[in-house]
Amino acid sequence: NSAKKMAEVSEDSLVEQALGRLNTIAEYGTAAVEIKSGYGLNVDSEIKILRVIKRLKSHFTIPIKATFLGAHAFPKAFKSNQEAYISLIIDEMLPIIAAEELADYIDVFCERNYFSLEQMQEILNAGKKYGLIPKVHVNQFSILGGVAAACSLGAKSVDHLEVLDEHDILALQNSACIPTLL
Repeated sequence: NSAKKMAEVSEDSLVEQALGRLNTIAEYGTAAVEIKSGYGLNVDSEIKILRVIKRLKSHFTIPIKATFLGAHAFPKAFKSNQEAYISLIIDEMLPIIAAEELADYIDVFCERNYFSLEQMQEILNAGKKYGLIPKVHVNQFSILGGVAAACSLGAKSVDHLEVLDEHDILALQNSACIPTLL
């Protein structure tokens, strides 16, 4: 539903809506913002979201960081061919993102029924080749080894962490990665 709505809305409308929200949070004292893509799940919509963020950066006084989260979920069209969607991210989205300087970070939702540990590593390594700093949504429902893998890839943060084990805690203790608890 979110991807369908994102495909239908214009960049100008998204900028207008976001500026209102940014003004509100700035009034409450917010000093910096991270905005993520991840609700387009196709080349056009993911790039549209990131272009909107770039426009917002030029219109707003507080720092805004852009995160590419194209690996948020597999679109329906790719449920039975996950590797094709990963190729779309790596071979089509990332070159555009790099050429237009649309993102600071790259994020993956590493979880059962979403992106596997191996898929996460493939996507993050591809993003790093374009200068994007890894971040990871991980351990929301299960422990797959994503925290340690994210730390070894130099992730800036691991987000969610609703379930942890001692291996995760040890990996975090020995890294510069920021654990963000949901």
